[in-house]
Amino acid sequence: MKLCYQEGRFEEPSQMFLPVTDLLIQRGVGVFETIGTWQKRPLMLTQHLERLLKSAESFRIRPPLSLDTMRNVVREGIERLGGEVQIRVFLTGGDLFDRIEQAFTQARFFALFEPLELPPSKAYDEGVTLEPVNESRDNPSVKSINYRRSYVMTQKDAFEMLYCPEGEITEGSHSSFFLVQDGKLVTAPLSRVLKGTTRQAVLELARGAGIEIEERCPRLDELDLAEEAFITGSVKKILPVTRIGAQLIGDGHPGPVTKHLLELYLKHIVNWME
Repeated sequence: MKLCYQEGRFEEPSQMFLPVTDLLIQRGVGVFETIGTWQKRPLMLTQHLERLLKSAESFRIRPPLSLDTMRNVVREGIERLGGEVQIRVFLTGGDLFDRIEQAFTQARFFALFEPLELPPSKAYDEGVTLEPVNESRDNPSVKSINYRRSYVMTQKDAFEMLYCPEGEITEGSHSSFFLVQDGKLVTAPLSRVLKGTTRQAVLELARGAGIEIEERCPRLDELDLAEEAFITGSVKKILPVTRIGAQLIGDGHPGPVTKHLLELYLKHIVNWME
C-alpha cells in the first residue's frame, strides 16, 4: 500500500494529480527530501524538513506550508500507513514565477508514503559496487528533483553512480561518500557536496570515537591505497563499498572502520528518532 498527501487529503497516489501547468512538470522546478523511519518514527525529520526549506529558498520557491505543518503531515502519514515507512516530501514551482517578487509564489507541497525497503543484507555483508563517472551533480548544495543522470549512467551491476569530476570523488548519486585511508576518514567538503544528514551524524560519531577526519575530495588514482570505503544515506544508513569500477577496495570485504561506525550509528540511532 502507498499513500499520497496533497492539499489536506491522504489518498492512494493514483488518485492524486498535479496540473500540467505546474512548473515541476514544465520546467523541472522542484525540490524534495527522502526520510526513513526506525521503529515507526521518522529519523532526523526536522533536519530533513529544514534542508527542504533551504533548498526551496535557493530555488526561490515559497513553501505553502510551515515546517510544523509539514512535520505533522509526515507523522500522520506514517501512522496511516503503518509499519516502517519511506517518505518523500516535495515542493514544486507551482504555476507561476512572479517576476516582480522574483519567486515561485504558488508552490505546491505533496508527500509520498510507501513501505520502507532497505538494501539487502548481502549488501552489508559483502559490500556494493559504485560506477565512477566524470560528472558532477548540478547545484550540489540543493536536493533538486532532477536525478536523470543517476538512471541513465549507472551500469546495471552497480549499486549507484559515483560522481568523479576530473578524477576527484565528490559524492554518490544518492549518497555521501567516504574513503578510509591510513585509518582516517576522507570525504569531500561541503563546498562540493550536499550536506547529508547521515553524513553529519557519521562525522560526529567518528570524532567521538577518535577517528581522524580529512575533508577533501579523494581521487580515483589513490583508490589502490584505500583500506575501506562506504556510502551513507537516510535509508541505507552506512553501506560498505568494496569495488569502484574495476578497482577493488582494500581486500574486497567490508572493513573494521565501516563496521564500527555502523555499530555506533545503530547504538545512537534513538538520538535521531522524532
